[in-house]
Amino acid sequence: MYKLFEDRTRQFWILHTLGWLGFAIVNYLGSLVQETRDAYLIVVALDSYIGWLITIPLRYAYQKVWHWIPWKMVLTVLLLAFAVAAIWTAVRNFNYWEIYRHGARPDDWLKYVRDTPVAFYVILSWSGLYFGIKYYQTLQLEKQKSLTATNKAHEAQLKMLRYQLNPHFLFNTLNAISTLVLINEADTANKMVTRLSDFLRYSLYKDPINKVALEQEIYAARLYLEIERVRFSERLSIVFDIEPGTEQALVPSLILQPLIENAIKYAVASQINGGEIAITAKKFGHDLLLEVADNGPGMTINDGLPKSNDSGVGLVNTKERLAALYDNDFALVLTHNQPRGLKVNIRIPLQLEKTEQEHA
Repeated sequence: MYKLFEDRTRQFWILHTLGWLGFAIVNYLGSLVQETRDAYLIVVALDSYIGWLITIPLRYAYQKVWHWIPWKMVLTVLLLAFAVAAIWTAVRNFNYWEIYRHGARPDDWLKYVRDTPVAFYVILSWSGLYFGIKYYQTLQLEKQKSLTATNKAHEAQLKMLRYQLNPHFLFNTLNAISTLVLINEADTANKMVTRLSDFLRYSLYKDPINKVALEQEIYAARLYLEIERVRFSERLSIVFDIEPGTEQALVPSLILQPLIENAIKYAVASQINGGEIAITAKKFGHDLLLEVADNGPGMTINDGLPKSNDSGVGLVNTKERLAALYDNDFALVLTHNQPRGLKVNIRIPLQLEKTEQEHA
């Protein structure tokens, strides 16, 4: 991120300097047509230098208004550009009369700013180039982030196939189904086969690159937990607390799966009496909060992060995916559950899936 900031800063100074150098060259060539005296070269150089200098503060001002609502941003840009144009015009006319006209100043002070509309056009052109280049850089950055997110999503899918849909999991599931058949629980066995089939279909065919509605992720989580419940029977308790209105919130596909797998492995399977897994989703301002909690033995936590070599399967990958998709606009924090256990909290921007009615 720091290298990217350095590259953008370097690009600004290069383009900024080249732009005003070009302005100086064009004005000098124009002065040759008008057959001005050699002293006009000094005026052109000073005009360009003042323009170079006076537009630098605009860069920092425009950085502040970049994320404002469009009408407010446009109005602010126009006002700032006009103010800078008026100041620049006054300085240019002062240079012209002091240097080229040997101090022959005009009687009316309004003549100092009479060419403000022409200068306003120049400053507005500079502003347009600035926003155009910044917008292009933003698009390139988003493209790079999208490519990174795509790679991380594919990696997450591969890790899911490796860790979560491993032969051990399939063996236990099929063994449970076989046991149900032997004890003449054909209906239950049939339901388990259907759930396993649906879960495999979701895992294998759901595009991990795209974000999906939270209700789809909850559906997959229910399928997985119902399969695991056959293994653990009464040892596994499941609680869902999904706030109304969050079902259509967009989340990265398969983002809950490694967290639930960790809870099964470390909080349920490791305890004789089993454990409870609670999945929560709720709104918090303009954000969506997801939580996977258990009442297992927990783990050592330092500043909201797991101690090294004690993070469980998929936690690091989940954080990398969130970073690739949301840059710095997310949080993944581990906290101690009360009275015992572990909570994994995820905060991401609240983005709602567009309904067919909204598209119409």
